Amino acid sequence: MENVIGLVMAAGVDNRMKSKKSKLAQELYGKPVIKRVVDSIKKAGISEVAVIVGENKSEIEEILKDEVTYLYQEKCLGTGHAIMQASSYLEGKKGRVLIANGNIPLIKPETIQTLVEKSQKEEEAATILTGILTKPSGYGRIIRTDSKITEIIEEKEATEAQKRILEVNVGLYCFEIEKITNIIGKLQKSSIGLYYLTDVIKMMTTVGEKVGGLLVEDETEILSLNTKVQLEMLTRILRIRINTMHMNNGVTIEDMNTTYIYDDVEIGIDTVIHPNTTIKSGVVIGEDCNIGPNAYIREGCKLANKVKVGSFVEIKKAIIGEGSKVPHLSYMGDCEIGKKCNIGCGTITCNYDGKNKHKTKIGDNCFIGSNVNIVAPVTIGDHVLVAAGSTITKDVPSEALAVARERQTNKEGWNKGK
Repeated sequence: MENVIGLVMAAGVDNRMKSKKSKLAQELYGKPVIKRVVDSIKKAGISEVAVIVGENKSEIEEILKDEVTYLYQEKCLGTGHAIMQASSYLEGKKGRVLIANGNIPLIKPETIQTLVEKSQKEEEAATILTGILTKPSGYGRIIRTDSKITEIIEEKEATEAQKRILEVNVGLYCFEIEKITNIIGKLQKSSIGLYYLTDVIKMMTTVGEKVGGLLVEDETEILSLNTKVQLEMLTRILRIRINTMHMNNGVTIEDMNTTYIYDDVEIGIDTVIHPNTTIKSGVVIGEDCNIGPNAYIREGCKLANKVKVGSFVEIKKAIIGEGSKVPHLSYMGDCEIGKKCNIGCGTITCNYDGKNKHKTKIGDNCFIGSNVNIVAPVTIGDHVLVAAGSTITKDVPSEALAVARERQTNKEGWNKGK
């Protein structure tokens, strides 16, 4: 998205989360809250993003590293004061700036894109994302005159009549850069000593600037995060959102409530996900696969079409070829498995020697018996049969039978009378 800069307000701190980490550093379904906000902005097509930080500077930098530019707010004197700290950064830039609160992690890239496009198309000095909440406590209220937005009143400053307004300010704005930089320095402190960015709206409408609003369609996008209870609620919403997306794309999920599919997972049509299954970020699963129940598919896994990963199986950094099966009670880590293989119950790849991880390679059409330990690094050829109970420590050539276990000895009568 050309001529648009993203600006995230992330300096504020409070103790409602009851945690050693700030609310923006909390893990929400595998990803820190601030990371989710920044990722949504970038997925909307805004490549240049700056984050305003305060005493949580090192914490936020540890999460976002060099993905963004950092601006510092030494004293947290409100949202308006935060944008004042960005004035020199914005000075001389043309176009628009998207300003977002750091604690709206469920905001969708599509919503951000729509807000910016409306602001550009209608040539608005300010465009505000708004929402309708039946319980708007804690949110600033949108004041309209003849259906046009004229003001935003923070709840602490609102009258009882204004508090009954259900249309709220979400904390996502798109400003024309020159208009916001020209006016932000004129903000006055509120009655409680804070500078509110929302006061800019009344200042703009008073001098005849065009201000517009976009009403969000899905109110779950605008839910903010301040407590551990809210963290669980947002996690649940995000899980349902992701599962629904996959089902709409042709995946069968037997129980949405016990299936945990993280961000950026690809799953082909007609794949079935059984209950109590977890699939972590970045996993790619083909078509007509059968996953679970109680499977754990970790990062770095790629499963071809018609793969089966059964009950109580964990795989990590595993590439599994078409038609292969890991039916139950196995761990496959740091491995490549060819086509049409069967991995027996209780088989594990011993991939860690205490210092380093090592890789196992298994060719096509292999049958690995039950309770086999494969001590990596090991390469097993095509059409190999590994006998049950074996511990494989050396490479196995194609079309071989590998047996690595003590020969059975029967001592007749040894236990008689004991």
